[in-house]
Amino acid sequence: MKVAVATDGTTVSQHFGHCAVYTIAEIEDGRVMTKTQIDAPPHEPGVLPAFLSGKGVDCIISGGMGGRAQGLFAEKGITVITGASGLIDQVLEDFLNDRLVTGSNICDH
Repeated sequence: MKVAVATDGTTVSQHFGHCAVYTIAEIEDGRVMTKTQIDAPPHEPGVLPAFLSGKGVDCIISGGMGGRAQGLFAEKGITVITGASGLIDQVLEDFLNDRLVTGSNICDH
């Protein structure tokens, strides 16, 4: 499984489309095996879901994402988790252990 986390420094970005970097975590047997950062493509409708799908991403975690973008990710078979915040490593650990607490999706457009 591959999980993409919208990244702002060492924390989850509050809007997936405004971050310059994504952290891609490859997960096996309930553990993060590798973690790499990739530069985001230009922010245009439909580009990021296709880009991340091409990288084999199964799930994206972000602070916020609009409904249209969520639909485009769903079309690619990518699970969307919004309302996440905090340090990337902690968010990934919490996700892996089914204890990720999310708040409101901060993006409503």
